[in-house]
Amino acid sequence: MLCSNSLLYSLLGDLVLKNADKIVAVLGPTNTGKTFLAVERMLDYQTGIIGFPLRLLAREIFDKLVLRRGKEIVALITGEERIIPPSPSYWICTVEAMPRDLGVEFIAIDEIQLCADYERGHIFTDKLLNVRGTKETMFLGSDTMLRKIQSLFPEIEIRGRKRFSKLSYAGKAKISRIPPRSAIVSFSIDEVYAIAELIRRQKGGAAVIMGALSPRTRNAQVDLYQNGEVDYLVATDAIGMGLNLDIKNVYFAKLSKFDGKKERLLYVNELAQIAGRAGRYKTDGSFGVTGDAENLETMRFQAIERNRLEPVKSLQWRNSKLVFTSMDALIRSLELQPKKNDFYRAPEGLDLSALKKLFNSFSSADMPTQGDLRVLWSVCQVPDFRKISLIDHFNLIKKLFDFLRGGGVIPNDWLAAQVKRLDKTDGDIDTLSKRLAFIRTWTYVAYKKSWTNDNRNWEGETRKIEDKLSDALHGMLKKRFIDQRTSVLVRGLKQREKLVPEINHENEIFVNDQLIGKLVGLRFEMDLSTSNEEARILKSTAMAVLGPQYLMRSEKLYNSSDQDFSLSDKGKILWLDAEVGVLSKGKDIMSPKVTPIIDEEAGATIKEKVVRRLEHMIARRVESIFEPLCKLRDDQTLKGLTRGLAFRVTEALGIIPRSEVANDVKNIEQKDRADLRKYGIRFGQFTIFHFLMLKPAATKLRLLLWEIYSDRGDFLEPPPPGLVTIPVLSKFPSDYYNMAGFKVLGERAIRVDILERLSDILRSENIWKGFEASVEMLSLTGLTLDQFAGLLTNIGYKAQRGLREKKISEKAESKEKLSIQSEKNLDDNTKENTSEVRSLPNEGEAQSGLESKNKLNENGNSDNQEVFYTFRFVKKRSAIAKGSDAKVQSNERKTRFRASNNAENRIAAQTGTKPLKEKKKNIRKVVGTRKHLDPDSPFAALMELKNKL
Repeated sequence: MLCSNSLLYSLLGDLVLKNADKIVAVLGPTNTGKTFLAVERMLDYQTGIIGFPLRLLAREIFDKLVLRRGKEIVALITGEERIIPPSPSYWICTVEAMPRDLGVEFIAIDEIQLCADYERGHIFTDKLLNVRGTKETMFLGSDTMLRKIQSLFPEIEIRGRKRFSKLSYAGKAKISRIPPRSAIVSFSIDEVYAIAELIRRQKGGAAVIMGALSPRTRNAQVDLYQNGEVDYLVATDAIGMGLNLDIKNVYFAKLSKFDGKKERLLYVNELAQIAGRAGRYKTDGSFGVTGDAENLETMRFQAIERNRLEPVKSLQWRNSKLVFTSMDALIRSLELQPKKNDFYRAPEGLDLSALKKLFNSFSSADMPTQGDLRVLWSVCQVPDFRKISLIDHFNLIKKLFDFLRGGGVIPNDWLAAQVKRLDKTDGDIDTLSKRLAFIRTWTYVAYKKSWTNDNRNWEGETRKIEDKLSDALHGMLKKRFIDQRTSVLVRGLKQREKLVPEINHENEIFVNDQLIGKLVGLRFEMDLSTSNEEARILKSTAMAVLGPQYLMRSEKLYNSSDQDFSLSDKGKILWLDAEVGVLSKGKDIMSPKVTPIIDEEAGATIKEKVVRRLEHMIARRVESIFEPLCKLRDDQTLKGLTRGLAFRVTEALGIIPRSEVANDVKNIEQKDRADLRKYGIRFGQFTIFHFLMLKPAATKLRLLLWEIYSDRGDFLEPPPPGLVTIPVLSKFPSDYYNMAGFKVLGERAIRVDILERLSDILRSENIWKGFEASVEMLSLTGLTLDQFAGLLTNIGYKAQRGLREKKISEKAESKEKLSIQSEKNLDDNTKENTSEVRSLPNEGEAQSGLESKNKLNENGNSDNQEVFYTFRFVKKRSAIAKGSDAKVQSNERKTRFRASNNAENRIAAQTGTKPLKEKKKNIRKVVGTRKHLDPDSPFAALMELKNKL
């Protein structure tokens, strides 16, 4: 029975062919305008249908027709999308979704060579054999179908088309070297994503096109590429089926694909179909390989270039005249073998596998009736968008059929639960893609009018969720695979646009609204969020736009006042808080070398100008702070040893140990010393220094210049201003303390001017017999008694520690007496009021009080005892001074010796008068208040004036 039916259907098909008004085959390679011709031809008729191989292409043509003719007369039907106005004239469909019984004037089938496709070929073969327009039928495709179509329809009109542009092989290229407006093709989602990520890092971004995307997502991705937001497209072979994109180059990242059963190499005609997307209209295109793909053999790429492809020899076929008398009959009709030798029975598809699976699951009592068989076969054709597992897909089909058999519908609450759990847009790309695959299943179900009670409502609900998920997926794809900044900048550089930078008040640089970094002084600092791959693009952009900025900023720097510059503790020159230069060792300590901190791209002229301005600023800064030293250095009236000493002091930046210049000082006359004193030079017992050079600004600059000139590089911090003594730390070299204006004495260092003042005070003391530290000494140095003892020990004194009863001052003694009297008055008053006799303390109480009075404190001393030190000089002054002026110091020692042993001689030495014997006692008192005047003391003049008064 089946065979006779098949023969009948075959005869009917031949009858249809004979009665067709006109059949045309438009054959040729890609970019020949075949699709454009078919659309224009359809619009010449009142009604028409065009079947496309991909829903993406169908949607593209639908959108164009809507713009041309309006949405009222154009309908769209795909497996997942139905847009049907009340009275459409033109139908844009996928081949699978083409309605059969519309009776339109024009019908066209695109990519007719897919009749040979292993998976979908039988659908195209069915349309080739059985679908006709009342006035014209047109088949569009590769000229590989020429012989086959001519053998089937000898009377058919063949229209050959030639490619508008030249297609040539470009060989192999690294992805980083692929030119703009290129598509990179791979055949798995993971590979597409990996390539897109690499393109994002290196080129700024890529659009992604895959057959699994929803039309809305796909269109959004195509728009990114078409409007130039990105210059690269990463896609599967979905772009090979007629998508009209502005592609100049196509590169294959892989030359094999999984065809459902195994991994196999692409056929030459498959490569040609995809490579043919390169070059639109009259713009030449090229194709090549990249990534892991090997270079194409010469014969293969020449066959593509010359369009010499192997003709199609056989077509896939499956019987479309199905028998619904029983499940067994339906299955046998689907498995019917073709009668012609050049037709192959199509492999068992998912729909037939599902039908067989359900057939085996039904019991004899539960077997579908003849009326339910068409519903069952329709349910079996639900695509497996979800791709979970075959078992899961079969279970879903069984569930749907259970709802629909016997004229039933899918329950609203069940369908609502399935749809509601997909109505959320959180998650990553994979999560959103899975939700989209699931909602596509329910969209397909919703478009079946008889499957639900409210078909239009469910169409709207599923479409709304699919659009939300599509937009979310597009956003995630754009976020992951497009670096907006790099993309914009690369495009600007490639097109040689006049890039204009915008610099805000924080010195951030924006180019085409994209942040590329900051201009810090005269140096470009790249944005910290920049990856290594982006760095080259940002650097190129910066160099392209910052030329005028370098010039403008160098002019501003050159005309700035010295107050706009500052020096950091590490020798960096700051201009308006930005580093523009750094100091290094120069010809002498007061003339450091200036190295500008500026980008090389600024040019030699700007660099020299900046150096010149910074050198002038540093020279003036040094001259300003060390002005007394500069005047001393430049005084031409100083001669001989005096000039030499002036040079030594200047070279030491105002501070030099006396021991280093002892011989020079010894041989300089007093009048010559006076010449140096008028410049502020102080001849101290331990240090020769300029008193102004101990100020914080001078100290800071002196340390900085010393560290630079000595190539130390560690840049030690100056002592805090105001401190007269500081601890000696091992991390600081001995020279540091001298340059800081301090002299190291044991564990502490004392400022040189304070040490000289202390030395002046010590001259008035009896240093041979011994003396105690006065309040003036401790106050001057800011030291404790123990610390002071350590300090004097390091300048030749011996410190003798002792304990003694605390001395009570007159004020404290008066206060104690007043307290005793008050206590006595209180006792007397108590006796009068209470008539009580106060008893004296007994012996035990007295002893207890004595013990309490003599109780030791935490230092081991009694509370009424105090520590004191007696200091005596024990070393020769020459040993301490280490080569100081021996003559002057010898006179000083003799004077102090006479003063300590003979008050009369001391007074005579100071006043030049003969002492009076009878006033010896008073004279001693006077002597105790007078101080010996050292001609080298910086306080000599003041003390002399005080003595005269």
